[in-house]
Amino acid sequence: MAPTNYIHRTIPTISLRDFPSRIDEITQQLVNAAENDGFFTVIDHEIAPETVTRMFEQSARFFSQSEDVKERVPFSPKHNAGWEKNKQIRPSTGAVDQKESYQMQFGDGMEGRWLPESTLPDFKTYSLDFMRQVQSVSEKLLTCLARGLGFEDDYLVKAHDVSRSESQTVCRLLHYFETEKKDNPTGEVFHRAGAHADWDTLTLLFQKPGEYGLEICPGREVSTEFGYGDAWTKVEPDPESNAIVCNIGDLLMSWSDDRFKSTFHRVKAPCEEGDFYGERYSIAFFNQPCRDALIQGPKKKYPVVTGEEFTKRAMERNYRAVQDKLKSTAP
Repeated sequence: MAPTNYIHRTIPTISLRDFPSRIDEITQQLVNAAENDGFFTVIDHEIAPETVTRMFEQSARFFSQSEDVKERVPFSPKHNAGWEKNKQIRPSTGAVDQKESYQMQFGDGMEGRWLPESTLPDFKTYSLDFMRQVQSVSEKLLTCLARGLGFEDDYLVKAHDVSRSESQTVCRLLHYFETEKKDNPTGEVFHRAGAHADWDTLTLLFQKPGEYGLEICPGREVSTEFGYGDAWTKVEPDPESNAIVCNIGDLLMSWSDDRFKSTFHRVKAPCEEGDFYGERYSIAFFNQPCRDALIQGPKKKYPVVTGEEFTKRAMERNYRAVQDKLKSTAP
């Protein structure tokens, strides 16, 4: 793999301050970012920095448990919830992401997938409180995006109703392992998480200050396969603004008749001076429509599918792409 070409890009920053009175202005800014960038950051979102810090502390508490404890809540593909380690393979690399994760939902999918209170006191309470606050921010963004597409204001909010048993929205705690410092004379770039696009509607990502790694590539129409050969941009955590990094997913790209752009991104493994080699924690909140939500853009570019069907097809495409990658790199 050739060394990465980096360029500076300004990622749009959108303030949600005075949301009810500024909704038209915010909608215009969000639509512009969704159409042209695929990535943007949100500030003034009313989630206190202390709340985010506390959730990262809870994440560290969870991942510090021994593996035999974490194995009591194993990941379930059927429920899309639970803990897994070194399992996710990206089609872009054919290699396992160097991380462990714990995926949480609001409802029935978590039955039997919370560690008991005696093992991890208050973890469930703090996690659900954090998730509800992120859901509230998500609903503001979904309202604006629905407006921008010409839907009713509550169209996307209803499709992502986390109070229903059909909900698929998840919050994923992520822990990337410390990386050993090695000489890298070729400048080759390795990955903690290989280049990919999310297949959800909208992702909200929280990063810990100082734990760099996230990089983004432009929208699909100007990208080669998985961003190889393209120019990448580093997205540094900003401790001052308490910003949430957001990106459009494949589902919203389809839902918008390809008007909004789902963008490639990756977590680079440290391999050069200035990179972060320590443990890296992040939290990703994936807004996914209810299983029975009907997905079709205003121009009806694609046939109607349900939220469940879209997710299933995305997972199947990912699996086939991984298998093809593994075959192509086999000796």
